[in-house]
Amino acid sequence: MQDDSPPPSLEQLDEKLRAAKAKRRSAEPDPRERGQGLAFAMRIGVEIVAALIVGVAIGYFLDQWLGTKPWFLLLFFVLGAAAGFMNVFRIVGGLGGQVGYRKKGEPTGSGDGQNPAEERDKDG
Repeated sequence: MQDDSPPPSLEQLDEKLRAAKAKRRSAEPDPRERGQGLAFAMRIGVEIVAALIVGVAIGYFLDQWLGTKPWFLLLFFVLGAAAGFMNVFRIVGGLGGQVGYRKKGEPTGSGDGQNPAEERDKDG
């Protein structure tokens, strides 16, 4: 009931590893793919910083106008941070640049009647 075939030799394994390493080294990476990771990281950083700057600016100018220092600044700092993280969440999730967009082929909803637009589409 046992298989009496000898295990592959270590020389064969070593030869396969060398061939795989040589193939990996010889493959030249695509220049477009090389910078995609850095571009993705930069986009995430810019999204967070931009949302914070806009939030703080709105809060600062509302405080100057209404004389309520520092309450609007603090409020809009928190709202800007939340907006920045929401943007990053959408980017990482692949949902696109605008709210409400779905990936092609995703289901539109659960069909429980909670979405009136979905119900209109069914009715015709």
